[in-house]
Amino acid sequence: MRLIAENLSGERGGETVFAGVGFALGDGEALVVTGPNGSGKSTLLRVIAGLLPHVSGRIAVEDGGEEFSTVALACHYLGHQNAMKSALTVHENLEFWRDFSGNEKLSISEALEDVGLGGLGHLPFGYLSTGQKRRAAIAKLLISHRPVWLLDEPTAGLDKASEAQFAALMQAHCASGGIIIAATHLPLGLEGVKTLEMERVHV
Repeated sequence: MRLIAENLSGERGGETVFAGVGFALGDGEALVVTGPNGSGKSTLLRVIAGLLPHVSGRIAVEDGGEEFSTVALACHYLGHQNAMKSALTVHENLEFWRDFSGNEKLSISEALEDVGLGGLGHLPFGYLSTGQKRRAAIAKLLISHRPVWLLDEPTAGLDKASEAQFAALMQAHCASGGIIIAATHLPLGLEGVKTLEMERVHV
């Protein structure tokens, strides 16, 4: 499978924030998106995920088969917000995302073990610490199989041990043929990644 972007441009609030962006990623490849604040890193991820329209250009999946025929179907998106309901338990939140995304991969209990939250699934999400909340959100990536992970500052709030744990999960995803695009200022612990430096657009 390949994820292709050609001459993409995107807007925020009616103003162009990036233009002329292109890349091609195949099985097992990762792209780290860097650049100053306001250069459009988060907007780019949202455009790829289909959460925002692109103003021009093309973004497409090739050879994804029927199961992953569109970019939206192929992608997990992990944004700045964890996208969890505070009053629901961790397990209930992950049940929702499993049912929404389909393609069950790991059980919720297995995913929580993999992110170091084993035994905490019964707790309301709002009871968790900042780092635990982020790890619970990372578990969303593990319970349903989608080949493309779109990650916006994914290690925000994580301690060093959790960063290393997440790096291992990303390495395993790439080793199994997955694709990662991550917008971050911090090293992710991945080797052989491609980089995309975003710049502010002056119009």
